Amino acid sequence: MKYVRVRDYLRSLVTHELAVGDAIPSERLLCERFGVSRMTVRQAVDALVVEGLLEREQGRGTFVAPTKMDLEVRLSSFGEEMRRRGMEPSSKVLAAEEVAASPDIADALDLLPGEQVFYLHRVRYADGEPMAIEQSWLPSRLAPGLFDDGAPASVYGELRRRGLEPDWGEDIVAASEVDSQDADLLGLRTGRAVLRMTRRTFAGDTACVYSRSSYRADRYVLWVPLRAPRRALTPTPATEEAPRAAPSLESEHS
Repeated sequence: MKYVRVRDYLRSLVTHELAVGDAIPSERLLCERFGVSRMTVRQAVDALVVEGLLEREQGRGTFVAPTKMDLEVRLSSFGEEMRRRGMEPSSKVLAAEEVAASPDIADALDLLPGEQVFYLHRVRYADGEPMAIEQSWLPSRLAPGLFDDGAPASVYGELRRRGLEPDWGEDIVAASEVDSQDADLLGLRTGRAVLRMTRRTFAGDTACVYSRSSYRADRYVLWVPLRAPRRALTPTPATEEAPRAAPSLESEHS
């Protein structure tokens, strides 16, 4: 297929010669170089846009896209994840206050509506670039005086310091379009895609943090490890009367 030659040339150009933000050669130049139609060139460029190597900016052209990082679903803080990748995390605090829990926040944290919670709203950066917006709530009784010396660098780290070890949680991830307010904070155009993650974090049986985050979809792909399903530990009706082995201590909690 003709477009494959153009696509492979552009991929090599992006990998070995161009830097993030550089423009690729114009359609006219690519048509002349390979002796193909504009439609063929556009097919090659489309393939690399879908792969995430290139990004189009309406009215400006097509440019080398930033490298995407895998957004692995693991129970760790933003700062821990960025340091694991060799990047320097930082934050801009938009709000840090103690408030009364609204019904939805109270439900997520197993509280009664109106109970006091700490609310932390931040823009999260890696090597100075905005990567995510994060809102977090945690019960005031779990961390008295949390904001006395300003917002902590790590909520999880502060909980550990107080003897609460976040050890499991549950996430909901969905794709969405960024609104104008968040777009300004993330350096995006309104309507660009973001990954929205809602997380409940537990320390044992205690719901200790509820958070809502918006990650730039142009910088992340979702990476989820999989494994084959295990045999159910509950006996089937056909085996219910058979002698049972000692119960396994294995668990499906992640």
